[in-house]
Amino acid sequence: KAGERPAVLIGKDTRVSGYMLEAALEAGFSAAGVDVCLVGPMPTPAIAYLTRALRLQAGIVISASHNPYYDNGIKFFSARGTKLPDGMESDIEAALDEPLTCVASAALGRARRIDDADGRYIEFCKGTFPFDMDLRGLKIVVDCANGAAYHIAPHVFHELGAEVSSIGTDPNGLNINQEVGATAPRALREAVLAQTADMGIALDGDADRLIMVDAEGSIYDGDQLLFAVIRSRLRRGPVAGVVGTLMTNLAFEHALGELEIPFARAAVGDRYVMDMLRQKGWLYGGENSGHILCLDRHSTGDGIVSALQVLSALREEGGDLRQLLGSLSLYPQKLINVALSKGFPWQDHPLISAVHREVEVEMAGRGRVLLRASGTEPLLRVMVEGQDAAEVTGAAEKLAAAVRKAVSS
Repeated sequence: KAGERPAVLIGKDTRVSGYMLEAALEAGFSAAGVDVCLVGPMPTPAIAYLTRALRLQAGIVISASHNPYYDNGIKFFSARGTKLPDGMESDIEAALDEPLTCVASAALGRARRIDDADGRYIEFCKGTFPFDMDLRGLKIVVDCANGAAYHIAPHVFHELGAEVSSIGTDPNGLNINQEVGATAPRALREAVLAQTADMGIALDGDADRLIMVDAEGSIYDGDQLLFAVIRSRLRRGPVAGVVGTLMTNLAFEHALGELEIPFARAAVGDRYVMDMLRQKGWLYGGENSGHILCLDRHSTGDGIVSALQVLSALREEGGDLRQLLGSLSLYPQKLINVALSKGFPWQDHPLISAVHREVEVEMAGRGRVLLRASGTEPLLRVMVEGQDAAEVTGAAEKLAAAVRKAVSS
């Protein structure tokens, strides 16, 4: 509004470096005449929601998501709670190299803390679960990855009636995602079995990913969880289409085909899934890593909200989690990470290209072969999937060996 200072929201996960970066951002925005609202450790999707609810101009999250504590980064949300396009983020990076022009002292931005942010977000999450349902009678273990949801997620499920125990709720700045959380579900599996719980819910460090474990210790990924949500939505009406990624299991695509639901693959990364959903006007998408987008519930991927959508499907169908999620049997998939030197031209290397084509011919009609550079690490991901586990493993190891040979030669 004319005459008013713009205002932004800043949240973070539990990394020790987050406090330093939070202070730097607060100072920079204030010097530029922007008011700052602080919420401390808070899930990434909570920042998206609160930015929209508080009518702020932008939301900023200090987090490296599922990565180790020594990594950190900054994410931006628009006033509508959506991630910014790549082009706009590039513009922000370019602006960082420009000299900072500070405003006059009287025009400096003010900083304040939002004291009721936890409660606001807890109520938002609960509001995505059907009002005529509850979680009474369920014993749930919640793994918060020693991350941003440690003081949020257990309360959501408890207030909906579940008996809740938790792990990964003792962050010390250095233990985020350390042998806990969605990227290390073994800890949750062991806790579920030890406590004879009905299920386990694992989030990652910034709580935008979800992995679940059933009472027998079976682990379910994002493809299986999203499929359960899609089947639930079908009971209410048609589903226009679903977006996955290059890593989405082929069984998921085939299962949607049997339901006559269109399916499209985006590049790996939840922002690219979101971009394609917008282009097509669809509501549902996700990644096998556990990012699930239900745009009828939230403007971004949210691990807690996604878990509640799975649990509402469970309440609709009855039975247990194994019965709900076991309806989609994933094809065997082998993923091998091969270290690359920076700038290595793997796309044009003759040995890699030749073996890649050879493996594709061998797997033709029975599976998929994918080579993809990691977006965050110096790795080349070799992925093969198909219906025969031995064939898949052999093909992946053959291609990975060719990559290693090319890198070392």
